[in-house]
Amino acid sequence: MNNFLLLPIIIPFFFGMILMFGQKKLAYQRITTLLGLLMAIIGALGLVYKVHADGPQTVTFGSWPAPFGITMVSDMVSALLVTTTLILAFFIVWYGFESIGKERERFFYYPGVMFIITGVNGAFTTGDIFNLFVFFEVLLMASYLLIVLGGEKAQLRESIKYILVNVISSAFFVITVAFLYSVVGTLSMADIALKITEINQPGIITVIAVLFLMVFGMKAAIFPLYFWLPSAYSAPPIPVLALFGALLTKVGVYAIMRTYTLFFTHDLAFTHELLLILSVITIIAGCIGALAHFDVKQIIIYNIVIAVGVILFGVAQMNEVALQGAMFYLVHDMIIKAALFMLIGIVIYISGTTNLRKMGGLMKTYPALGWFYLIAALGLAGVPPLSGFVGKLLIVQGGFQADNIWSSIFILASSLVVLLSVMRIFIYAFWGEQGQISNDVNKTTYNRLFFPTMILVFISILYGVGTEWITTLMGDAAKILVDPSIYTDAVMKGGE
Repeated sequence: MNNFLLLPIIIPFFFGMILMFGQKKLAYQRITTLLGLLMAIIGALGLVYKVHADGPQTVTFGSWPAPFGITMVSDMVSALLVTTTLILAFFIVWYGFESIGKERERFFYYPGVMFIITGVNGAFTTGDIFNLFVFFEVLLMASYLLIVLGGEKAQLRESIKYILVNVISSAFFVITVAFLYSVVGTLSMADIALKITEINQPGIITVIAVLFLMVFGMKAAIFPLYFWLPSAYSAPPIPVLALFGALLTKVGVYAIMRTYTLFFTHDLAFTHELLLILSVITIIAGCIGALAHFDVKQIIIYNIVIAVGVILFGVAQMNEVALQGAMFYLVHDMIIKAALFMLIGIVIYISGTTNLRKMGGLMKTYPALGWFYLIAALGLAGVPPLSGFVGKLLIVQGGFQADNIWSSIFILASSLVVLLSVMRIFIYAFWGEQGQISNDVNKTTYNRLFFPTMILVFISILYGVGTEWITTLMGDAAKILVDPSIYTDAVMKGGE
């Protein structure tokens, strides 16, 4: 029955394989992709239910006992992130029918999406540190295809930077895993946690912790390693940007969250203080970028950087309240970033530009779009009772509990900057005199773009106002993060 946890990985992989055939048949590609994602969502929801009812689920391959076999682990952290990933992929693919372009659709776009989902869900589920590297490479290989798909000059230019950064990061990842293996002699994440506890994290383990922070920080886009993200993410078309913005940096955030709560918990005064400082500086850097730009893509992209800082600030507190807040905020940010990128994609489609200064007056002709954008913007900023409020409140509460008073107040203040940055889009694009309008706007196309976007915004609203329904699930996730023994016991006993 534990094989249930493999469905969110196997199903996208299987459908990615069969989608490699029949590239010219768009109806086949679209229907097969949505069917595969729908089946994976059902499997993921079943997995959430099973993990909530029975605790963490494990599978160890090859009939080897843990820690010798490769183990896949689904606890509540993993199950929630896997489910969110699949739901967002479903809506982004649906949205992309009208915006990605038929030429891209016919050139392995849908297999690329399914293989990215395979890599992301594999990274969320693996219990082996080297396998984490393998799944990172799976999602990166698929992302290399999607970032260059269409072959526009800006895409090709930025893809070189994106690929170079990730190749260097992956090389550091392998080197760091080798260092860790030389010290603890195992690759099983549960066994690594036990071995580090036995040796009480000497100085070399703290050095390895900092190296892992560099590796995952480059993928998560923390300061100062976020330099590649704004230009690289602005190059591909909106559905690819939504997929990247909602998912890819979150895998890096998850990796930091997992290693810094499972392995590196014995020298908090150094490792987690460093994480706290970097998270605050990351928020500052993101705020400066979000306020400095008049390009709608760049404003939302820099808000990715801000959210990464907020989540990692919660992780740095290492108490249950803050970790629960970090989980709440992580899922919120995945949903709201996908919705916002889809919304600004519609704005760009209507106006034919990404420059705020050339926009204006859309509220007169597209009032529903304006109000849904406003709701998503307020949700991003954490205005109650929308989706960003509870997570940020719990993170700040956890910061106060950890006696990080001033930095917690700063986290609250950063919400005002986030609100200001996204309200600039609302004021410039939707109010004032009529700005630039594209000649290619088609009402049917607009409706087909707006409908999946509207549903996703509704999901973000439900996530906010229905917080009490999922508090127990987030509580389960926080308990796993704050008490590594739950994770290690599930793996080691599950493999016996």
